[in-house]
Amino acid sequence: MAQHHDHDQHHDHDRRSHDPLAGGARFGRPFGRSGRPGPGFPGFGFPGFGGPGFPGPGGPHRGGRGRARRGDVRLAILSLLADAPSNGYGLIKAIAERTDGVWKPSPGSVYPTLQQLVDEGFIVDGVETATDAKGEYSLTESGRAYVAEQADAIEAAWAATAGDAEGSDEFRESLGKLFGAVQQFRTGVTDAQRAAATAKLDETRRALYAILAD
Repeated sequence: MAQHHDHDQHHDHDRRSHDPLAGGARFGRPFGRSGRPGPGFPGFGFPGFGGPGFPGPGGPHRGGRGRARRGDVRLAILSLLADAPSNGYGLIKAIAERTDGVWKPSPGSVYPTLQQLVDEGFIVDGVETATDAKGEYSLTESGRAYVAEQADAIEAAWAATAGDAEGSDEFRESLGKLFGAVQQFRTGVTDAQRAAATAKLDETRRALYAILAD
């Protein structure tokens, strides 16, 4: 709870210093003439769809679903290696292809997981065993047995990724609608209207932090 309170104070400071409704922040070109999202929303601290803050079309590999649970990465790797040997880059590419670009884990999550699986005896590195100069990993007999035991968990991991894709699309659409409404308060409104909108944004922000605190 304390952590969210600190974030709340930080955002209060940001709002006072860069009130997007009062014209204190530079919006850049958040919306084009047609009303569609443009390059970003710097006044709100959001780099825009596709930037570090929120994933854009094509999936979070541009800005990052990279917070996937380690277990997800682990199961995905084992699942793919059960089909065919692969190197780290090939696994990253295969995960992205299988999830239609929704999930592209970073090398920083894949390679440590590969090493852990080697240490556990579930996979072998072709270079170290002198069986594969291309550095492809393959399952051991123990690894294949583990994959068979975890079949339900592996299926659930891929299914959860598909669910994330649907949820992120809905969230992105809702966020775009919100910024579209906020954009209307840049000009042509009274001080009272802008103040009422600011209060409503503050209320919404607190409600979002309350959701995170649950």
